[in-house]
Amino acid sequence: MEDNFSNYFNQTGKVAKEYLETRLDLIKLQAAGKLSKALGLFFSLILAFLLFFFVVVFLGMVLGFWIGEMTNSYTIGFSCSAGLFIFLLLIILWFREPLIQRPLSNMLIKELVSEMEVEAKEEAELEKELDRMEEEDEYHEQL
Repeated sequence: MEDNFSNYFNQTGKVAKEYLETRLDLIKLQAAGKLSKALGLFFSLILAFLLFFFVVVFLGMVLGFWIGEMTNSYTIGFSCSAGLFIFLLLIILWFREPLIQRPLSNMLIKELVSEMEVEAKEEAELEKELDRMEEEDEYHEQL
């Protein structure tokens, strides 16, 4: 009977150790997944902003040259182009919360909530699997 108890505790200790190692690996993989998703989102936003910046710069140059050709003065053309960009900057600063801050925060919140839902689903599946394994152990002990 003592051998039975010591064998049981040895097996339980091994199972607990394996569970903890597996749980640690799962946490590492989840952290890596979150980090990779966040970095992907970050770099895609930076790339989009850079592309937008270059488009705006070249459109400003085109507008400056076009107005300069129409007025026969590149100074007036580029001054009008700069004035337009200053006006757009002021509008963006005035409406930055509804145009920039809210959409970015909503996108980040949606990403985090979807991650949390996936984690909750995975944890529920893991708990079901552990319950099934415990039931099997109880069944084998009864035999």
